[in-house]
Amino acid sequence: MGQRHGSGSGLRQAEAVIVERYPQLLRLAYLVLPPDLDRHTRLLRAHRAVQHSLRAAGRRARQGGDPLTAVRAEVVRHAAGGLRGPLPPWVWGLRMWPSAEGLEEEARKVTGLTPYARAAFVLCRFDGLDEETAAAVLAQAGAGDPAGGVRAARAAGSGPGAAVAAPGAADAPGAEPGSPEGPGGNAGPRPGSEAVLHPADVHTRPTDLLLRRTRVRAAWGAAAVLLLAAGLTGATATGPDAGLPAPYAGAPAARAVLDPARLVRVSAQTWSDTGRVDFTAWPARGPRTGDRSLLARALGTWAAPTSATVVTTAPSASAEPPEHPPQLLFAGDPEPGTAVAVLLDADRIVRYTERGGRRTLDIARTDDADVTTAAAVTLTRDAGTSRRLLAPWIATAGVRDLTAPATAVRPLPIGPDGTVTTEFPGTGGGGAAGADRARDGGCGPRPVLEVASSPRIVEKHAFLLADLGGLLPVHLTYTPPVEGSDVPPARQPREATGPAALARWAQESCALGEVDGRAVRAVNLWDFAVTELPESTGRAVWSCTRATHWSGRGDVRIRLRPPAGASLTVAQAESTAACGRFGQHVLAATLWRAPSGRSYQLAAGSREVAEIDATGSLVTRTPGRTLAVPAPAAPAPPAALTARLHSGAVITALDARGGGRD
Repeated sequence: MGQRHGSGSGLRQAEAVIVERYPQLLRLAYLVLPPDLDRHTRLLRAHRAVQHSLRAAGRRARQGGDPLTAVRAEVVRHAAGGLRGPLPPWVWGLRMWPSAEGLEEEARKVTGLTPYARAAFVLCRFDGLDEETAAAVLAQAGAGDPAGGVRAARAAGSGPGAAVAAPGAADAPGAEPGSPEGPGGNAGPRPGSEAVLHPADVHTRPTDLLLRRTRVRAAWGAAAVLLLAAGLTGATATGPDAGLPAPYAGAPAARAVLDPARLVRVSAQTWSDTGRVDFTAWPARGPRTGDRSLLARALGTWAAPTSATVVTTAPSASAEPPEHPPQLLFAGDPEPGTAVAVLLDADRIVRYTERGGRRTLDIARTDDADVTTAAAVTLTRDAGTSRRLLAPWIATAGVRDLTAPATAVRPLPIGPDGTVTTEFPGTGGGGAAGADRARDGGCGPRPVLEVASSPRIVEKHAFLLADLGGLLPVHLTYTPPVEGSDVPPARQPREATGPAALARWAQESCALGEVDGRAVRAVNLWDFAVTELPESTGRAVWSCTRATHWSGRGDVRIRLRPPAGASLTVAQAESTAACGRFGQHVLAATLWRAPSGRSYQLAAGSREVAEIDATGSLVTRTPGRTLAVPAPAAPAPPAALTARLHSGAVITALDARGGGRD
């Protein structure tokens, strides 16, 4: 779309640009927005950025500016600012995320860039702008160093597969990405445009499908009560917005979010007759679920926390206020002098706490929670004591020390409101202190909850939950090794409550100190190979511990457990598919010193590995899934290890820095 000067309305010109190029503008906003936002929030804010760019872009166009440049600049300006607050569009009852494959990969490429550098990346890579034109857009958007932003974008786009689109290739006006373009009718985007990577096409899933009728009836009932009260008492001197946080004043739809009467409340028996067993099936529990004042303070603090409010958000969780009435899970006093309210907003759970005149908010993600990962929430945590609210489907609960697998579970009484109190030395959570204890081999007791589901959900189902310092406990699982000369069948993670699982977790329990419990939903310990050590030293177990985040990210740590002594960390990787559902093939290697003092090159692969090759300072080829040969004398450089799968594919070993891939 070219420049349109003259007497035409700048507003209409800007509107035409937005309508014709909406997917491309949406992509620009989506990738400029903070990458730590969840996909649903980022998508909504991207729509806001594009739609709210209209008036300012129209003014620029009316003053003689290019409408397309003006719209792009306004989209960048809005997205770079984050667009916080209860602005439309709002989505009720659905969670959305872009369906375009590869869009999140592009977002990860620009994670470390400034918002304006991210904008330059999109403008050059996808929209086909040259560097000078992209810098002009950034300057118009308010960037302090437009040229610097373009240089940073160019550096980020210099890796494999980062070819920049041909100028103008992605900007065919009026053409839908993936549709026939022009008279030739050639389907699909033009070469180099990568126009299919936009967030305009979305996947959706319901957040409250089974609760929709309850929510609607509650909302209309509350509205009727408010209207009746208004009719009886008349208007107040301070007006309808008195006492409301500033962002909500004057916005009736947003004001309704803060009304405690509109909180969603679920029947106590919903969990036993639903196909969705997660936090949405939790009833409202606690002695203060009818305390309107407490609930109003919780909602108001969430909507507009003061500078005195301590707000803690889990990694990649959004602190944005709710866009519709949340679901009430708990309101009460878990301990004297402490009031707590727990609310659920789609894929977020929020704990509001009042203690000693201070207010705190803790926000965590709950994406795709299930029977196990929605089984408990921490209400309070003090030195040696934790109080938790259990899911309504939890029938029994107990505590055990993960470092003492032979010790029996100590039963815990479950209160009538679903709460349990655990008096046990704290774990201290994850972080640097936990990592230090793990390295020293003296991490101390590791208390975990062992809970069992009601047979109305699933029979004979017990599982472990570890408190690693987050709002939600972490689900622990175990995958045992497979042995045999042929290709054994794959094994799936199982609950870590059997003797073998408990014995192995006792050996690896110190590694939990390195897990960020605020971000992680589950940790699986996978013993993927068993090695006969040289010099008749015994058998060692190769394991991969995968911490799966609520965001979907997976971090892995591969360890070698010799028959005596502590486990050795030999490789690690972040944000990887390795050791998960989509990364079932793994190879790891390390140097190992025998009691004789001689060094050996060890390597092991998962069940599909047919042979292992070493090149470089060590040249050897060994059939099977394990390798153990004398290592070259120091100071030889490390050997390069690869493995051939039975399918013929070749994989490389994960190294200590996380390298290695298919």
